[in-house]
Amino acid sequence: MSRRETEFDREVITETEKKLKRPPLYKVLLHNDDYTTKEFVVQILQYVFHKEHTAAVQIMLHVHKKGIGVAGVYPYEIAETKVALVENLARQHEYPLKSTMEEA
Repeated sequence: MSRRETEFDREVITETEKKLKRPPLYKVLLHNDDYTTKEFVVQILQYVFHKEHTAAVQIMLHVHKKGIGVAGVYPYEIAETKVALVENLARQHEYPLKSTMEEA
């Protein structure tokens, strides 16, 4: 009795390597205003964005002179959380500091 060849006998299973795609990144921006103190902006940059004091001062001065500056670049959910945290802390301290995000 001969063995019948089936479709399954000839099938070769190959695994394809999945390439993970990096999530898109977003810039978290701080906007200058006439009321938020420079010291508070530096504190925000250190507390929320984990910047060293020198880097925080440089970013704060950039925001002060140019009107807007990048506090950090993160995946969407992290950027969104940092924007909300900045604005909540600013409101708690009665400052109008504005933070937004845009795709990097």
